[in-house]
Amino acid sequence: MILENKLGISDQIELAKAEEKISKQKAKKLFDTGDIENAEIGTFKGLAYIHHYLFSDVYAFAGKPREVNIAKGNFRFAPVIYLEQALKQIDKMPQSHFSQIIEKYVEMNVAHPFCEGNGRATRIWLDRILKTERQQVIDWNQVDKEAYLSAMQRSPVDDTEIKQRLEKALTDHIHDRELFMKGIDVSYFYEGYSEFKTEEL
Repeated sequence: MILENKLGISDQIELAKAEEKISKQKAKKLFDTGDIENAEIGTFKGLAYIHHYLFSDVYAFAGKPREVNIAKGNFRFAPVIYLEQALKQIDKMPQSHFSQIIEKYVEMNVAHPFCEGNGRATRIWLDRILKTERQQVIDWNQVDKEAYLSAMQRSPVDDTEIKQRLEKALTDHIHDRELFMKGIDVSYFYEGYSEFKTEEL
């Protein structure tokens, strides 16, 4: 099923290319303008701001909680009927320590509040929490795609592995523009998008 989009595209491959290009341009702008600083730390409101910023030129649902149930493989994300309550609970979760921040990240992934673009927006949201609370960010280039995806798949039951993998990739280069741009490319690569390099857009 092709997602309804503002571009009037009805071809899945063309939509994927357009979505990647436009949202990567917006991710670049998010950093370069300092607009990222407007996103609340560790709340759904902050995540919705990031998601809307990235995807509002492509999807009308950008930044809005989904109204349908979704699944990936055999895993069903939070049912719509419980989504609002789940997001309120996530907002209240502590975020002082690295372990707490990753637990919050895992819960937001289980909530999967949007129809599309959850992983990409939530990884930016995660780095924003880490930058503010810990003065660190993740060097996503150091996190192997398959290892990350399998650790995330297991994380609702056991988050030990994802904590270990992300902790090893922490860096204090929190203002490094190149690190951010490469991180966007890696984040998109996790989801199968690698047509464009953010820095070149």
